[in-house]
Formats: sequence, structure tokens, C-alpha cells
Amino acid sequence: MGLDEVASKPHEALAAHLADKMDAVNTLIRARMASRHAPRIPEVTAHLVEAGGKRLRPLLTLASADMCGYSGDYDVHLAATVEFIHTATLLHDDVVDESAQRRGRPTANLLYDNKSSVLVGDYLFARAFQLMVETGSLRVLDILANASATIAEGEVLQLSAARDLRTDESIYLQVVRGKTAALFSAATEVGGVIAGAPEDQVQALFDYGDALGVAFQIVDDLLDYEGDAKATGKNVGDDFRERKLTLPVIKAVAAASDEERTFWKRCIEKGDQRDGDLEHALSLLHTHGALDQTRADAMAWVAKARVSLETLPAHPVRDMLGGLADYVVARIN
Repeated sequence: MGLDEVASKPHEALAAHLADKMDAVNTLIRARMASRHAPRIPEVTAHLVEAGGKRLRPLLTLASADMCGYSGDYDVHLAATVEFIHTATLLHDDVVDESAQRRGRPTANLLYDNKSSVLVGDYLFARAFQLMVETGSLRVLDILANASATIAEGEVLQLSAARDLRTDESIYLQVVRGKTAALFSAATEVGGVIAGAPEDQVQALFDYGDALGVAFQIVDDLLDYEGDAKATGKNVGDDFRERKLTLPVIKAVAAASDEERTFWKRCIEKGDQRDGDLEHALSLLHTHGALDQTRADAMAWVAKARVSLETLPAHPVRDMLGGLADYVVARIN
């Protein structure tokens, strides 16, 4: 891979810059996935952890610590912690959503069973807390424990909000800040904390992670209606078929006529979907400019992420994090 190609994908530039640290994270993850008494645990976790993915969240922890001048080893512990929390939530999410695929592969709950997925997810949460404690930092423990609780709250809120046409943008943002942005912001914040960074820099790292996480989820929701299935790994309209009330639909419902609202109620709330409904839904999204408005929202959150970086010290990693924010929305431009 040439330098230009690496530069065009900032997460790969970050991974290259932090390659030694990421190798240590992956080694630690494999060691802590092991279980002497329950071989099902490493089987299930390896299926998901080894499935690929960008390891974006642990990279954010390592990058934040590196940018703030950290030279110890506990950033590796925290990066592994963040990945364990993320993996645990994926295992639980796939059970809740009754998903059959993730990253183009069968989900663990499909290959094994729901009980195994839930219990192994619990095991990973426990491992995550062991790793947190080993850092000896109560503040780190507080940040990641709060993030774990916030993630669970966001998922529960989504259960009630996802198919309710009364869900507005403020509730949507609350869900996104819970299920997605909370771990992004915790990942960046703990990197600064373990490095002993000044409070204004720790806050800036939190703000960057929060804004990046919100933008990341908005882009994901937008791509469900206008993305390339080969690039996203999802079919266009999956969220519609699963009756998820995401930001583009929330915007279209807010502008809907009585007749259009009846359509959304039938498809989303009642689950009565018929041939041609997805095409009609896409037509309504375009009619009310919902997709363009959603795109503008994602761009605004990326701008917030970039502003947050201005408080942080000049550093090659800071430039990479700025590029990463731009890369999140590059897929929708």
C-alpha cells in the first residue's frame, strides 16, 4: 500500500503510526479472551474479534494517549478494554436485533445460540472491568463504567423509540449519544486521562469523540437509504425493513402530510410493509429533503469534532484525527 493510499484512509494512517501499540493490544485481547473452563468463550469471541473491522475505538484511545505524550503501557490496557466493551455490546445487539450477519459473516448467535452470545458478552464486560482496575485509576474506572451504563441506557431507549413516530430528533440524539458516541468519547477521554493531560485537553478529547461518534452514526443511518451495498455491507433499506426510525425518516415524518404520516405509521409502527413501500419511502425522503438535511447534520457534527481538536497540542496524530473526522463524512459526499 502506497503512502498516498494510506493518507487517503486516516484510520489506516493511525494504525500504521501506532502499529506496535496495536500489536500489543491484539496480543492482550487474545490472552484475555482465553478461558480454562469454558472453551465456548474463546470460540465465540474469536469469531467476532477476528472478523476484521477497523479497531477504530481502541485506536482512538492509543492516539489520544500518544498525542498527549504518554509513554507507559496502560494505554494498551485501556484500548483492549474499549474493544472488549464494544465487542460485548455487538454480541448483545445481535441477539436483540435477531441479526443473521455482521461484517458479511454469520453472527455468533446464529452460529452458536442466543444464550452463548449473551453470556460471552457478559464475560467480556467482566474482562473489561478487570483491565480497567489494573490501571489503578479510579477516574478511568469511573469514565468507562459510566460509558457502559450509558450504552445500555441508549439501547433500552432505542427499544421503545425506534418504532414510535413520536420519536423526535432530540430523542434520536439521546439514543445515538448512548449506543454509539458514549464509547467514542470514553475512548478518547481515557487516553488523555492516563497521559495526565490538562483538563482542557481531556475535555477537548471527550468533545471530539462525542461529535465523531454522533457523525459516525448519522452517516451510517444515511447510507442505509443511499449507500452502496458492496461498500457498506448492508442492503439499501435494511433499516426500513427492520422498522427503525432513524434520522432521515424522523425528518420526513416531521414534514409529512396526514396521508404520508399514515404510510409511515403502517410501515414503521404496525410493520405492515408491502411491495413498493421502500421505493415510496425513498421518494418521500427526497421530496422533503430529508437525506440532504441528514447529510448537513453529519457535516455539522464533523465540524464540531474538528473545532475540538484546536485545543489539543500540535502533533501528527492531531492531524490524523482531523482527517479521520473528514473521512467519516467522505462516504456521503
